[in-house]
Amino acid sequence: METRASLRPRRLGHIVLMVRDIHASVRFYTEVMGLTVSDWISDQMVFLRASSDHHDLALSQIPKDSAALNDLPRYDRPGVEHFSYLVDDMAEMERSVAVLQAHGVEIVRGIGKHGPGENLFLVFKDPDGNNVELYCEMTQITAERPYEARVWERNIESFDQFRFERFVVPPPAAVVAAKQGGAKADTTDDGGQS
Repeated sequence: METRASLRPRRLGHIVLMVRDIHASVRFYTEVMGLTVSDWISDQMVFLRASSDHHDLALSQIPKDSAALNDLPRYDRPGVEHFSYLVDDMAEMERSVAVLQAHGVEIVRGIGKHGPGENLFLVFKDPDGNNVELYCEMTQITAERPYEARVWERNIESFDQFRFERFVVPPPAAVVAAKQGGAKADTTDDGGQS
């Protein structure tokens, strides 16, 4: 497989924020910002859009018993679960794995395929430990292709329709436990999934 010196992102895609009160945040992003809800995963994650992409913002609920629940974001540490860049297709996603490995970059999760949005994903770490995602093949919602929001169960199907079979690294144990058993997991590895 040909590898090049760098990845080939097309544009910035979406961002996932960890929030203290997901319902208050949804009200803000729909009523104040004017976004539209595309889907929910249980009452723990919501996908919102401003355009035809299934989502450009996702919110993930911090567990109510988290010791850091009221530790508001500061400029001296990351507060975003991940941000993403669009790539062309699965072939480019696979080429990106080789590029990341050649550069010694830590791959965190993927290649997988989410339920909400139907997008392929690959998540890796930048030098500061931030999660960066490459994605492709996201559901497009337009007047010609309307979409009705639904609530997904928080399980393996909503997280990865490939069921970890295409992951290039072992999935984090906390993600496996949470997604296969439907139980709450340590959020240090679970985070957002879009």
